[in-house]
Amino acid sequence: MKELNHISDIYKNYETFVVDLWGVIHNGMKLNAEAINVIEQLKKNSKKIVFLSNAPRPSSKVINFLIKMNMDIKHLTNVVTSGEAAMHAINKNQFGKSFFHLGPPRDTAVFEKVKDNRTEIQKCDFILCTGLFDEHDNDLEYYKNFLEKHVSKKLVCTNPDLTVHKGDVEELCAGSVAKVFEKLGGEVVYFGKPYEEVYKMCFKSGEKVLAIGDNLRTDIKGANNLNIDSIFISDGVHRDEYNDITELDALLKKYKVKANFFQKELKW
Repeated sequence: MKELNHISDIYKNYETFVVDLWGVIHNGMKLNAEAINVIEQLKKNSKKIVFLSNAPRPSSKVINFLIKMNMDIKHLTNVVTSGEAAMHAINKNQFGKSFFHLGPPRDTAVFEKVKDNRTEIQKCDFILCTGLFDEHDNDLEYYKNFLEKHVSKKLVCTNPDLTVHKGDVEELCAGSVAKVFEKLGGEVVYFGKPYEEVYKMCFKSGEKVLAIGDNLRTDIKGANNLNIDSIFISDGVHRDEYNDITELDALLKKYKVKANFFQKELKW
C-alpha cells in the first residue's frame, strides 16, 4: 500500500469514483473541506462520482442530511445507500410480509411504503434492523437478551457497519446488533458494503473504478470483493487502532484486506 499525497496524481487512471460519505466527506457533524474540494475537482474533470453509503435510510434522506450540512446539491446526483437497496427488497416482501423494526424512529422512512406490515417481534416474519433503540444505544448485552428467543427468525441488517465516529464520539451501528444475533445462532441478511449487490447500483462492468473509504470491513473489503482499486482514508473509523503510518500494513493484514493507496484524509 502506497501513501498518496495527492489524488490529482492518479485520478486520470479512473472513470468512476465510488466515495464513502461518513468518515470521508463528513464526520456526522460537518463537511470535510478538503474532501469537498476533491469532489469539485473531479467534477471539473468530467469524472463520474457515486456516493455509496451504508446509511440505513433511503438516498433522499441522506441527500437532505448533506444539504443541511451545506453540501452543494449539484454534487449529489448519484447517491446510493444500503437502506435504499434494502427498501426495494422489503417492498417486494422478499423476506415475508410482517416485520419488527429494531432501530430508532428516524429510520422509519426505509419501510414507509409497507409501514402497515410492522408488528410485534413475537408475530413478525422477519426482524428489520436499522440500528439501535435510542434508549439502548450503547448496550449490546441488552440486544443479546432481547433477541435470544427469536433466533428462528431472519434478521435483515440495513447497515453492516459496526461503529462510526460522530465528531469525536464513537457510536454503535446496526452491524453490531447483527453480529450479536449471529453469535446467538441467528441468520442475518446484509445490505450494503462490502456485499456485491449494492455495487451493481453504482457502476457497470468494465468501468475503471476507484473506491474511497475509511472502513476496512466495508469500503476496502467491498473494493477487494469487486476487484477494484481503493484508497484507504486512515483518519476515520480505524484511527484509534494504530499509532503511526508504519503500522497500517499490519492493520490491513488484521482485517484481511488490501488497498492500493492511503491518505490520512482525502486531498486533491
